[in-house]
Amino acid sequence: MSAARLGYLGPPGTFGEEAAIKADPRAEHVPFPSHAAIAAAVEAGAVEQGVLAIENSLNGSVAETLDILIHDSTLDIQREVVVHVVHNLIARPGTRIEDVSVIYSHPHAFNQCRRFLAERLPNARLEASLSTSAAVEAAVAGDLGAAGIGTSRAAELYGGAIVAAAIHDADNNATRFVVLGRGKQLPTGHDRTSIAFTFTQDRPGSLAGVLDQFARRGISCSKIESRPTKAVFGEYVFLVDFVGHQDDEAGRDALAAIRPLCAEVKVFGSYPRAE
Repeated sequence: MSAARLGYLGPPGTFGEEAAIKADPRAEHVPFPSHAAIAAAVEAGAVEQGVLAIENSLNGSVAETLDILIHDSTLDIQREVVVHVVHNLIARPGTRIEDVSVIYSHPHAFNQCRRFLAERLPNARLEASLSTSAAVEAAVAGDLGAAGIGTSRAAELYGGAIVAAAIHDADNNATRFVVLGRGKQLPTGHDRTSIAFTFTQDRPGSLAGVLDQFARRGISCSKIESRPTKAVFGEYVFLVDFVGHQDDEAGRDALAAIRPLCAEVKVFGSYPRAE
């Protein structure tokens, strides 16, 4: 279902905007300064849905988004979007790569372009920015010798030139985004369900007992991890993504079976898997 207004992590020119356009090209795309602000805007009704990064193929899960889902949000995951990450070195038109002495970007982008930076620009100073888009804007507006790592759209938006294209180290770099809104999605036959659960106390075999309930029903758990409860040091919330819908017979039975084993079970949503 198309959203009239769809929030994303701005400013324009970020991978968040790319995910928003891919998720719903017909919506009005509204930038926000943080994932928490996006979720709060959806909760308040300022936008109907919001796009939040949840996992990168190289850097792993996005802790901020997981904590929002666990602790702060009553929203449901409506669908997911996967964006292929392409980083470019962008500067003022006329800048040559040998002119570059300072590079702006988000820390994740620096990490994902380490080999290129070490080989081609070992003496350049790296300056962290809040986003790849802000990095490109600062570089283009700055002195000759400044460059930013960002998207080709950011180059277009801020009048920059791509000095070196596709400078990321790994071609399989991709980020998975989830679209948060209200309401359950109907089964499609090609779904993923995301849940979180806790235990009353730490006992040997507790986690294995929960996972066994999925195995008994032939359900594949595609992702398993944990986050601190933020209540007591050493206590954790466990997060599982499993293949299937919470309203499928197997999924429904598995969730019913694990509830007595857990202190709390929270279903973030069942939604169509991205191709």
